[in-house]
Amino acid sequence: MSDDLEILRQDVLSELAGAADMRAWDAVRVGTLGKSGRLTALLKALGKMAPDERKARGVALNRLRDDLTRAIEDRGRELEAAALEARLVAERVDVSLPPPATAQGSIHPISRAVEEMTAIFGAMGFSVAEGPDIETDWHNFSALNTPDHHPARTDHDTFYLPPVPGLDVARVLRTQTSGVQIRTMLSQKPPIRVICPGRTYRADHDATHSPMFHQCEGLVVGQGITLGHLKGCLIEFLRVFFDKPDLPVRFRSSYFPFTEPSMEVDIGWSRRTGEIGGGEDWLEVLGSGMIHARVLANCGLDPREWQGFAFGMGVERLTMLKNGIPDLRSFYESDIRWLRHYGSDPLAPALLHEGV
Repeated sequence: MSDDLEILRQDVLSELAGAADMRAWDAVRVGTLGKSGRLTALLKALGKMAPDERKARGVALNRLRDDLTRAIEDRGRELEAAALEARLVAERVDVSLPPPATAQGSIHPISRAVEEMTAIFGAMGFSVAEGPDIETDWHNFSALNTPDHHPARTDHDTFYLPPVPGLDVARVLRTQTSGVQIRTMLSQKPPIRVICPGRTYRADHDATHSPMFHQCEGLVVGQGITLGHLKGCLIEFLRVFFDKPDLPVRFRSSYFPFTEPSMEVDIGWSRRTGEIGGGEDWLEVLGSGMIHARVLANCGLDPREWQGFAFGMGVERLTMLKNGIPDLRSFYESDIRWLRHYGSDPLAPALLHEGV
């Protein structure tokens, strides 16, 4: 091999030995074997030589190309192995250390309250029924024995929707989830035992009212159903929900168009401290009553054969009482600090505590 080829070999081998990373290695490879590399230029120059000289020179150049290619590939593998080893050392994890703190989401208080209500009533044999947020006037009012002159039907209290062309049915954003009870009685044969949680809408907005809020209503239809069943069901629910086995509960006569007799349900409460179950005061928390005979008849049920009771409660109201939340509007402001404070662990299920 001629002296110039031997010098090229030594230069390339020296540059490979001095290459400390893959970038330097790639520069040597391109500078030697690339389109404009030193060895490539010598191979291109063969075409200008005489045939006898070109043959001998070509053999030497091909041998040098093979040797340098092998040396470059070997050095490349060495550098790749070194880089991998350095990365493994740098990224090594001590599994005995505690995991780094990460932001954790939480269940919204309303969602958790609905979960707890579902769990409590589910243990009593209730199932969950759902219906549309946009109801017909008949399902929302007429079927529930609510006359046309009732204040709940006025535009000041209710969100009415424009009529649909070709459909002569008055539509309204439901003011209560009672429409789901009507749909259930129309579609199922008794006995019936359901709760109906969901969003409801009324034209009202202040510290204790919202244009959109949540209700959980319940319906029981069967034979031989009495006020005793109603009272036992609601007393048990309230005591479990507030986790107070001896919570005082009082039933007070009232009026609802869709129940007869009708009753407000009060719980013991301290006006001075706000404590549930303590003090000499009473606080109304939900409404209830025996299903009106006309409501049963509107759903095709004979009141002489079937009886039942119904109840309804505001989810936000009970959640505010249980957690000491002073303002209803904070439920919908999406303040992350408020959500972290009142939210629940998403991995912790809603558990029953007492008595069911």
